[in-house]
Amino acid sequence: MMPLAAHAVRETIRQQFPALDQEVNGKPLVYLDNAATTHRPKAVLAAMDEFYTRDNANVHRGVHALSQRATDRFEAAREEVRHFINASDPSEIIFTKGCTESINLVAGSYGASLKAGDIVLLSHMEHHANIVPWQVAAGRVGASVKPIPITDGGEIDLDAFGGMLTDRVKVVGVKHVCNAMGTVNPIARIIEMAHAVGAVVVVDGAQGLAHAAVDVQALDVDFYAMSAHKTYGPMGVGALYGKRALLEAMPPYQTGGSMIRKVTFEETTYAGLPDKFEPGTPNVAGVIGFGEALKWIRSLGIDVISAHEDRLRDAAHEALGQIPAVRLIGMARAKVPVISFTLDGIHPHDVGTVLDSEGVAVRTGHHCCMPLMERLGLPATTRASFSVYNTEGEVASLARAVKRAADLFR
Repeated sequence: MMPLAAHAVRETIRQQFPALDQEVNGKPLVYLDNAATTHRPKAVLAAMDEFYTRDNANVHRGVHALSQRATDRFEAAREEVRHFINASDPSEIIFTKGCTESINLVAGSYGASLKAGDIVLLSHMEHHANIVPWQVAAGRVGASVKPIPITDGGEIDLDAFGGMLTDRVKVVGVKHVCNAMGTVNPIARIIEMAHAVGAVVVVDGAQGLAHAAVDVQALDVDFYAMSAHKTYGPMGVGALYGKRALLEAMPPYQTGGSMIRKVTFEETTYAGLPDKFEPGTPNVAGVIGFGEALKWIRSLGIDVISAHEDRLRDAAHEALGQIPAVRLIGMARAKVPVISFTLDGIHPHDVGTVLDSEGVAVRTGHHCCMPLMERLGLPATTRASFSVYNTEGEVASLARAVKRAADLFR
């Protein structure tokens, strides 16, 4: 596909995102906090508004027209997620509140099969949401959680990982893409290595879904967690992909209405997939918005999006690299446009404050990756993360603002 021209991003794509058309502190907004959350195009906002203004009803529970329409749109979104990641069956798609709940579901349900002496391996760059649930699950039974080492360049040490794999390893958890550094992990190789010792692999796809094509069947991944709000969709909704055989064998994670087949005071039998893992009233509008967001991505083409973002990444590396006080953090060979950096002698929070005064929105802190920051010997970083609606002009705005911060604190 042809690359996105600068004018196409500026005139065609950006016009679809109303929130980008504003000023902050008297300056045009330069929104570079996309790894925290992306904005939503008009198509997503319109789909959610249409549900509430026309089809508002609970799903799967009514024979009236509104309920049927709501159910049809809800299940169409499930099919959109299935198609987007090439799952074999819509029942392998479980709607959740987001990546955090998806991983908690796996840790709480599949994790119930862990036994004393079992090992869970997690990469040293994992988000807290893929560390704490496994610590809780392992702690209940006397299993252990161990970190997979990473290199100084911010990549998983595959040789060290291979040396840790034994038949005691039951679960391997890894990010598809690191939210703090932008590293794209070699998940296909990690899955292959883990499966060789009988371990299942849980991939945190929060940062991966919007940047690269995902084919869960080709990857042979066991579980893949997704978050809508990092893929141009609404907050508070996401999905879990799981292999059907694994999901069918797992006990329910939460209980209540919708996930049952029959209830008596003597016993309860559970519904099949995906209902078993979707108790209660779902976020119907959010699910519809999620499906619409994935349609929007497909309409542009993930390859086109990735190519544009790669140009922004390279331009940002070059521009920031020319500022003597800047130290770029995590320069992996495979990266999405997440640029983490420090300024000599200046706390990242101070950097972020100066950038905000220039209308440039970035993220500062440990990015929910305290073990990673400890490994890197840093308290925090400043993170600029780009998306398809960002421009090379905004790269220049970032560099100017960082230069101003460096000069201000010199």
